[in-house]
Amino acid sequence: MKVDPILDFLVTLLCWAWFILGFFLFFSWFYVGSALFAKKKEASFQRLNSRFYQVFFHILRLTAPDHRWEIDKEVAAIRSAVIVCNHLSYLDPLLFIALFERHRTLVKTRFFSMPVFGWIIKKSGYFPASGEGRFTRMMLEQMQTMEGFLQKGGNLFIFPEGTRSRDGGVGNLNRGALKIARLCRAPIYVLQLTHTNKLFPPGRFLFQTRMKNRITLRIIDRIEPDYQHRIPSAAVLEQRVMAAYAGQQP
Repeated sequence: MKVDPILDFLVTLLCWAWFILGFFLFFSWFYVGSALFAKKKEASFQRLNSRFYQVFFHILRLTAPDHRWEIDKEVAAIRSAVIVCNHLSYLDPLLFIALFERHRTLVKTRFFSMPVFGWIIKKSGYFPASGEGRFTRMMLEQMQTMEGFLQKGGNLFIFPEGTRSRDGGVGNLNRGALKIARLCRAPIYVLQLTHTNKLFPPGRFLFQTRMKNRITLRIIDRIEPDYQHRIPSAAVLEQRVMAAYAGQQP
């Protein structure tokens, strides 16, 4: 593996600078305009989020060309589904936002109190990871509209492990996403993501730009509940998800 700390630092600086300069110089005006004038504010905010991160990944691909990205076309075509995926890097949720214009996801509750960013994720209709305390009402409001959101083509994506994997494997899963899928009678797509942790490893600030790497994202299972008969329990769905990941182990 080639190591160039200066290049790693410059690429990291450029990419993260987009979060500040790109937002305030270009996107902040669109967010304000959407908040004031858009008829469907949530959809407008989600679309802006997606385009913002599309630019981010375009910059990252140009500045770290040794990392090849292979995303199945079937992934980008997913609609009206609950998506579960393994979690390797902080890049993972940003990638999913870039892929899907209509999306919801879970966000750690502490982020809802942050200036500007907290306002954006509230307007985007994202779920607080905990429904306790002052977040109870927010969680209930989002749940009440989830079935309609999915029926109209939106996706809910969740990393059910709740944290990044340090070894690339899949640990214990939170059944929350599976319960939502059962409640809303939505299909579940099980996705596998590889090697984003080699580009941006847990515990590091700098991107690792100078290494040959292939990042992939693909569907490894699709679970369609049988609505004419008994819908599988969350426990059974969890077993199916875990079996899909077990089948991918070398």
